[in-house]
Amino acid sequence: MDGPPLLIDAAPVPSPLGRLATSRPGDHIIVGQLGQTLDGRIATVSGDSKWINGSDALDHLHRLRAAVDAVVVGVGTVLADDPMLTVRRVPCPVVPPARVVIDPRGRLGADCRCLSPCDGARCLVIRCVDAPAPPGAEVVLLPASSGQIDPAALVAALAARGLTRLLIEGGATTLSHFMDAGLVDDLHLLVAPMLLGSGKPGLTLSPVARVADALRPVTTLHPFADGDVLFVCALPRRTAEGS
Repeated sequence: MDGPPLLIDAAPVPSPLGRLATSRPGDHIIVGQLGQTLDGRIATVSGDSKWINGSDALDHLHRLRAAVDAVVVGVGTVLADDPMLTVRRVPCPVVPPARVVIDPRGRLGADCRCLSPCDGARCLVIRCVDAPAPPGAEVVLLPASSGQIDPAALVAALAARGLTRLLIEGGATTLSHFMDAGLVDDLHLLVAPMLLGSGKPGLTLSPVARVADALRPVTTLHPFADGDVLFVCALPRRTAEGS
């Protein structure tokens, strides 16, 4: 039968930014990101990781930085890679994201690039020991247990300073601590079509005894033109009772 074509409503395409796409200043959201191979490795046995993921994944990382109040990394990542942690590959917001380094024992050097005043961003160093502050950085002292700073205490300290939308950029150990604490809302897992077969693993979470106890996040897939695939995983927040 002739007639007008049927109009079928297409489902909206989820944003690669996940819940950050609709977040607003003052919202509380924590996003983790990790780049890895198909077999879950983030570096070779020698520590080489440049570059597992391609250019599209790097663009996505910069979009995540531009969408948050603060970029959080562990001191091990700074010592190994000396990242700038700035927004460069996409337009930078008027107020650039703060750069936060978790450095419990004061190992951070004064010449690391993430402390550079190049873009006017706030720089915070989280410690559990009283040591001289690196030039241009604010030191936040927090208690530690077994040499580790409690992720929940860190989140509360940053929120008190107006930093509520956080990107846990690395490394894998730092991200694993935040995930084990049940604090990560979205995990952005960037998987490269590559097999290493050995090397440094990505996430290392508390063991589960049964497959039924595994995390099963609601996940959307976003293939990139250069072969990488982004998995945006919506994770359940842990309740106050720890369930």
